[in-house]
Amino acid sequence: MGVLMMSVNAETPAETPAETAAETLDVIYRDEYLIAVHKPSGLLVHRSEIDRHETRFALQIVRDQIGQYVYPVHRLDKPTSGILLMALKKETAQHLTLQFAEQRIHKQYQALVRGFVQAQGYIDHALGRVEDDYDDATTEEKQSAQTRYERVQCFEIPALIERYPVSRFSLVNVFPETGRQHQIRRHFKHIFHPLIGDVRYGRGAYNRYFREHFDCHRLMLACTAMSLQHPVSGELLQLDCPPAAMFADTLKAMQAFVCKPPETGVSA
Repeated sequence: MGVLMMSVNAETPAETPAETAAETLDVIYRDEYLIAVHKPSGLLVHRSEIDRHETRFALQIVRDQIGQYVYPVHRLDKPTSGILLMALKKETAQHLTLQFAEQRIHKQYQALVRGFVQAQGYIDHALGRVEDDYDDATTEEKQSAQTRYERVQCFEIPALIERYPVSRFSLVNVFPETGRQHQIRRHFKHIFHPLIGDVRYGRGAYNRYFREHFDCHRLMLACTAMSLQHPVSGELLQLDCPPAAMFADTLKAMQAFVCKPPETGVSA
């Protein structure tokens, strides 16, 4: 079986709020059967009753950009950026949807979280579907949900944000094994390491600090890699997408605060 490896340009993709975004999205991969694009933070994948005021959507932009109908096969939360895969044929959409359902499509995310996390971790915590964006109530029985992660870097900032004179953070690679609603965000909240920039599940004091000191006005979560079996050729397709500008700039600024990971245990 061959391997196809595709990525966006080495230059970090620009990140623009949804209301002023350009009418095209960066294309990571395209053939006659599917297309993968880089979705910016703040852009909905498709119409939603929750965001009725929104008028622009990734599906619409890509449809207009390439001049043909596109089929959604998965979604990214509005504040999450990164790889968004779409099908160009109905049969392809059905094949890819099955791959997602059978957990044969593997996604990798990068996230910045509060506190020091373990070097490696596995979160097994069932989740129900959230009723809307303003309520944590669920409308159905909880489903099993698993997320694996690996710590990449630790940071210590000499700033009192909540209780302590030094504030700690971790950059992690995240590998969700299931695809529940807001899974990564809710799982890291569950282990008391919420994502930076998460206005729903995160901590307001930390979000404000990053807005004021790093000019970071987004959720620090991005889908940076995806691997799947091409639905027609059967080849292994590997997609890569570096984090967008605001995400990358924040991480660059935080390099001044890199610290040695804890030898034992973790710290909030």
